[in-house]
Amino acid sequence: MKFDAKLQKLRKEKGLSQEALAEMLDVSRQAISKWESGQSYPEMEKLLVLTDIFGVTLDSLVKDGELKDDSDNTVSAPFWMTRGSFFEYKSKKMMFGMPLVHVNVGWGAKRAKGVLAIGNIATGILSIGLLSRGILAIGLLSLGVVGIGCLSLALLLSIGSIAVGTFAIGAIAIGVFALGALSIGMFTTGALSIASHVAVGDNAIGHIAVGRVTNGVREFIDTTPGNVNLSAICGYEVREAIHEEFPGMWRWISNMMTTFLG
Repeated sequence: MKFDAKLQKLRKEKGLSQEALAEMLDVSRQAISKWESGQSYPEMEKLLVLTDIFGVTLDSLVKDGELKDDSDNTVSAPFWMTRGSFFEYKSKKMMFGMPLVHVNVGWGAKRAKGVLAIGNIATGILSIGLLSRGILAIGLLSLGVVGIGCLSLALLLSIGSIAVGTFAIGAIAIGVFALGALSIGMFTTGALSIASHVAVGDNAIGHIAVGRVTNGVREFIDTTPGNVNLSAICGYEVREAIHEEFPGMWRWISNMMTTFLG
């Protein structure tokens, strides 16, 4: 029995249509039709996937002769996983023009796109990956409305070793509101805090600077030995200074910036 006949036999035994098998392989239905009619032949990557879908050895699938079961194959239909090299799952249910769930991980630039996307390169509403892009993005490098990662760039909230966003939290934090060992922005808190408006930290540089070592137009300095939380500085006085220097400033901002003060 030749490959084309084997493929058709295996597909029918699994109860899969050409469309269903094509979706699992990420190819067109026409490609499956050509394989089964002997007009063309799948590439090696697709052959490996086929062995996992049908639980047969590669040799018995591609060589003339009888099919042999692969006892190591434990994949459950209708979804598939290739052994050792990569794993992929794509749900049939769609939302917003994307699969509800798409998982694609392994060696190389494995891309996943779905409402929930998990992949080396992931794009989705919720994305998890080495490089992730989405509304909520989690990854080594994350880009999103909310981002969590070693390097995180986010429109709203960014958390990471290096974090850039409206609200940024990280070892190095850059944002409108930044909290980090090194924080840079409009309103910042950190060991070294640099701000255009209000800086709070051990070393604070800003228009209003609050800390142990300060450089600013308005300075509030805590010289208490052994005090680590700046509680010797009066929060009320700092809040009043913020509203004097920046009239119309929202109260929640001044309250937030003086949370750690006395």
